[in-house]
Amino acid sequence: MEKNKLNIAVIGSSAMGISHMKGVVNNKNANLYAVCDIDNEALNEAKTKYNVDIAVQDYKELVNDKNVDAVIIVTPDQLHLEMTKAFLEAGKHVLCEKPMALNMMECEEMMRIQHQTGNMLMIGQVCRCTPAFIMAKEIVDSGRIGDLFFVESEYAHNYENAEGKNSWRKTPERSSFIGGGCHAVDLLRWIAGDPTEVTAYSNHKCMLDWPTDDCVIAIYKFPNNVIGKVFVSTGCRRDYTMRTVLYGTRGTIICDNTSPEIYLYTMDEPLADGKISYTHPQKLPVNINNHNVGAEIDQFVDAIINGNTSPVSPLEGASTVAVCCRTVESAAIGSTLKINYPVY
Repeated sequence: MEKNKLNIAVIGSSAMGISHMKGVVNNKNANLYAVCDIDNEALNEAKTKYNVDIAVQDYKELVNDKNVDAVIIVTPDQLHLEMTKAFLEAGKHVLCEKPMALNMMECEEMMRIQHQTGNMLMIGQVCRCTPAFIMAKEIVDSGRIGDLFFVESEYAHNYENAEGKNSWRKTPERSSFIGGGCHAVDLLRWIAGDPTEVTAYSNHKCMLDWPTDDCVIAIYKFPNNVIGKVFVSTGCRRDYTMRTVLYGTRGTIICDNTSPEIYLYTMDEPLADGKISYTHPQKLPVNINNHNVGAEIDQFVDAIINGNTSPVSPLEGASTVAVCCRTVESAAIGSTLKINYPVY
């Protein structure tokens, strides 16, 4: 791409939308050209905060705007297909927040449109930009903790006081495992590979006025005989966490996205005081940057300008949704299911 500064429109002025706007403003190769939200009050706040000239309530006003090079879609999951389709077909590049969609039919349609238009579609799986998780993956990939044999991650996030209460999150088609648990699923896929089968269980005991189960636990079979577990609760009585533990034959990593350090246990590096290293962890400092959308936007902009492939491709986004959907199905019928992945 010849131009070195992209005009970007952000669709959605929620807290996450505002974070994305900040990420665009902080990128030297991007210009926050327009913002959009159906809530006029939120829209005007965003317009004033970032001194944006163009602020519209209907995203369709931006679809055919020739000055828009790319859009970031930070809207309810149910709208991702509709908006992504419109902008890709209009020649825009798209960064669509997770989950890619709520079912495989919509994911596959988004993949088809991206392939047909040739414009970039990146899925915002932000855990891949979280400093602690990046460090953990680098340690695993280095072989420092040996071969993985068990991995687990949790998405514990009480939705009762979260943004979206009584609105877009509280709908029958949006399982919390797909909408929120996709974070933990994508993280383990990124580190351990694509699971081949799932056995899941769920219950509904905390948020009884919500239409979907608020607790799900899933056991996965990963490549190389690795076992995995994902726990999702949107009714838990605790603070938000994505605590993740990676067990290897020569060590263990304990990390999350809200702590200033990760814990590393190894067999190969005895401590100075003579203690056994795999029973006393090394505490490795790490920056706290939960929901690091700035890094996500940097990757998106860089890939467009330099003509690179999408940092998190439609296939990656759809594969995570495939795992999540089969997990929900497994919990519903009480049986182990094979996981079928889309072909791109």
